Amino acid sequence: MAIREEAPTLALLALTYAVYFTLPLAAGTWPIWLIVLGLAVAIAMHSSLQHEVLHGHPFPNQMLNDALVFPALGLAIPYLRFKDTHLAHHFDANLTDPYDDPESYFLHSEDWGRMPPWQQWLAEFNNMLIGRMAVGPAIGLAVLYSDDLGRALKGDRRVIWSYLHHLLGAALPLAWVAIMTDLPLWALFIAAYLGMSILKIRTYLEHRAHDRPGGRSVIIEDRGLLALLFLNNNYHAVHHAHPKVVWHQLPAMFARRREHFLRRNGGYTYGSYREIFRRYLFKRKDPVPHPLHGLAEREDGLRPGG
Repeated sequence: MAIREEAPTLALLALTYAVYFTLPLAAGTWPIWLIVLGLAVAIAMHSSLQHEVLHGHPFPNQMLNDALVFPALGLAIPYLRFKDTHLAHHFDANLTDPYDDPESYFLHSEDWGRMPPWQQWLAEFNNMLIGRMAVGPAIGLAVLYSDDLGRALKGDRRVIWSYLHHLLGAALPLAWVAIMTDLPLWALFIAAYLGMSILKIRTYLEHRAHDRPGGRSVIIEDRGLLALLFLNNNYHAVHHAHPKVVWHQLPAMFARRREHFLRRNGGYTYGSYREIFRRYLFKRKDPVPHPLHGLAEREDGLRPGG
């Protein structure tokens, strides 16, 4: 890909690292809440850039791409685990499947029925936008760590290496803040959680249950600050149809073929993130049990769990 097409990605990477490593130097001068907020935004942007990198940008050499996002600014999620699970998520035939889609928020009805009432309440709360932002990061990390611990105990070398790689990457920002700045580490941890909370806005309704794979990914026609922070992943149906297209070309691709994409995704669309906040901040969008599980298997659709 031409350098000019990847220049915005490289520029955002440089800006993100500059903001992240410079802001803590202002501790003692600037209000700590402002530093935490700025770090959270940088962490969210870094995660969006990691997503861009794992899809093959900005260079043809994937090892070089991965090295660009080696510092684990967000502290919590190993990049290599994110990479592996997200690429598995892009097998669209499995989208939203409770077992086969690593990024699904749905549960199989039988698993739901076995949950104690307090867990069901927590899962219902997590399906409101306010809950997804408040407890979603903690729930997601608990599920990831539990599953990965089981894999590691069974000798999964890829998982073990992913966490060793992550510990090295997380040591860089932790050492910088602890040794070179007056920012307390607890403030960095709060920023990391807040960064994950911001990202939950993007993932909240990216996918829905639908009998066709093409109908499962959303279009949010937003060009505001959140869209930039998420690198236009709000055009999610376009991204799933063309995962190698660079982030800043997604809006134009959608505009050129708007009717095609809306027909393909069954009209699953919203006008803005403001609309999503208004509709779902305190209201559950989807049920927790997957509404299609238990239906007959369809050749091009979601496989029932079991």
